[in-house]
Amino acid sequence: MRALPASERSMAREQGDACVAPTSGVLESRASPLPDCAPCVGATHASPCSWGLPASEKDSKGTDVAPARSTGPRSGPPTSPDALTAAAKRAARANGFHAVGVCDLGPIERDALRRWLEAGCAGSMQYLHRQAAKRQEPAQIAPGSTRAVVVLKSYLQPDEPPPGPGRVARYAWGEDYHRVLGEQLAALAAALVELGASPDATRWYVDAGPVPERELAQRAGLGWMAKNTMLIHPRLGSYTFIGAVLTDLELAVDPPFTADHCGSCRACLDACPTAAFAQPRWLDARRCISYLTIEHRGRFTEREGAWIGDWLFGCDVCQDVCPWNDKFAQLTDEPRFAPRTELVAPSPAELVLLDPADFRTRYRHTAFERPGPAGIARNARQVIANRTT
Repeated sequence: MRALPASERSMAREQGDACVAPTSGVLESRASPLPDCAPCVGATHASPCSWGLPASEKDSKGTDVAPARSTGPRSGPPTSPDALTAAAKRAARANGFHAVGVCDLGPIERDALRRWLEAGCAGSMQYLHRQAAKRQEPAQIAPGSTRAVVVLKSYLQPDEPPPGPGRVARYAWGEDYHRVLGEQLAALAAALVELGASPDATRWYVDAGPVPERELAQRAGLGWMAKNTMLIHPRLGSYTFIGAVLTDLELAVDPPFTADHCGSCRACLDACPTAAFAQPRWLDARRCISYLTIEHRGRFTEREGAWIGDWLFGCDVCQDVCPWNDKFAQLTDEPRFAPRTELVAPSPAELVLLDPADFRTRYRHTAFERPGPAGIARNARQVIANRTT
């Protein structure tokens, strides 16, 4: 799925190579004003909103965040860094995540992001410029935090949708991942607090704010940055959401993933229908279908409209052609990601006529809330126009 990577989507989420992705904290309704975040494009990635909540915070109904299951031995929490890390990873798996790693919050390489932003590749995503300093210095994101517990969760479904008049990126077929991962990350954050972390220095994020998720995931040993700017896990592929809990808990870190298994393959670069990759690991969001259909505001130019093709929301092309996804991508076991008809195969004609109130009723708590009724209707009109030319 080419919903810009989250970390790429947002700068391509942070390195400066990619640009669009989804975002974070799920305990609040996405219907309310959204904070700055990476585009839910192709996401990471990559998408779009960013809510990092303290582990001790309550949800929108005033309910305490549920504690994680199986957080450690009943005899008392572990104290050594290795034992704490083992307990944190058990809590991550108990809360539904498919891979987990730990890294420090040292500086991220600065030059790539700077050059990417200066080249204008972020398009209209001005928040990426505002967030640049913290993306490069992740220790500044949550004062007092020194570690990141980074998690991956697959969203790949077993069946391909039947051909229809408009396509939707895979990650948007079910419930909004911000909500799903947000609840699970909140429980993981609560588990870290039970292990001794400070509630004030423990915050969770999913495609959120200035967090360089992909870079932290690579540092935590969870995969490498592919030529399409997506993170590829060697046993999960790239159809994954990335989440992180920043904390001050003294955890032992994992070795970074240093290998590049893309080799000479150019499948993702050559398959991009808009030639959005100027070079490997350099995505121009302004040419990315995920950015255009999700983050872009206003009308399409004639050229942009032609690029959209039959994509109503996002794009999966660069992920669908990846050999690693073809051979190793793991199906999700998350029932809340189960495909919904109105998301997998929506009718462009119906979307054009859907009034805002009905739109919000039908697509509440889904990724469609990011572009909103106006953005989805614009995309639908363009798909209809492309089919008649």
